Amino acid sequence: MFRFMIGVLGALATVLSAAAQVQPFPPSFRTEQIETNGTTIHVRVGGAGPAVVLLHGYGETGDMWAPMAEDLARDHTVVVPDLRGLGLSSKPITGYDKKTQAGDVAGVLDAPKIDRADLVTHDIGNMVGYAFAIQYPERTKRFVLIDAPVPGVGPWEEVLKNPLLWHFRFGGPDMERLVAGRERIYLDRFWNEFSATPSRFTEASRVHYAKLYALPGAMHAGFAQFAAFDQDALDNKRFIATKGKLTMPVLAIGGEKSFGPTMATIMRFAASDVTEGVVPDSGHWIMEENPKATIAIVSDFLTSK
Repeated sequence: MFRFMIGVLGALATVLSAAAQVQPFPPSFRTEQIETNGTTIHVRVGGAGPAVVLLHGYGETGDMWAPMAEDLARDHTVVVPDLRGLGLSSKPITGYDKKTQAGDVAGVLDAPKIDRADLVTHDIGNMVGYAFAIQYPERTKRFVLIDAPVPGVGPWEEVLKNPLLWHFRFGGPDMERLVAGRERIYLDRFWNEFSATPSRFTEASRVHYAKLYALPGAMHAGFAQFAAFDQDALDNKRFIATKGKLTMPVLAIGGEKSFGPTMATIMRFAASDVTEGVVPDSGHWIMEENPKATIAIVSDFLTSK
């Protein structure tokens, strides 16, 4: 029994140690719970200067941005929300279309009275960011999108045919029961298949995010993000038809082993001033696989004239 307990405690210590290795935000950052648009958004804020908003995607939370937030905070006010329903934000039943979530971002900026900001987004964050930029162009200075398409933009229907993206259509009344207690197994599939080098999505990060996605309501929210894609596509086609293309400077970045230069090709259907960027030696998980290069590409774009 004694040896058994020692083994259990040792395993627990290993897990806790791994979790502790996820890079935290600098101590100067504060956290806030901002009530807006029918939900409560968990936000980290730090630094000083022109504002930049960092929006995460599925399989992660705002925690993914800690290394970039630390770098940008030297000369920016950095605002990092958890998307509606994910991370430590509240988990309402509805509101996961990206047009609604753009209102969440507007409310997050209204709280500290930020009129304009740069946007840096990844994955589903791209979709929320686009809905914000097209509805609030006067509040969006520059827009960086990283390694995920936007519903209804460019070759969206062809993207949907990719068998790797079966999770876009994963649904039905039993989907939450199928993954309950198996969140880590489900998420490992994303972290492994969409990485150029799966080991770079560390065990520490996997433990950390699996715990957050196992919170009550989190998997429902994640599935709802995907289930809203059809509505998002309709909304975005309508935006392009009525409002035209984005006119602010856009940087479209793809991981070298993922979307690569295709990101810029896609975004030229929806924006008139697009710069192409590629993160070398990286798949989809750019902040896990090559954070140094990602930070450098984004920082250079945000500080360029």
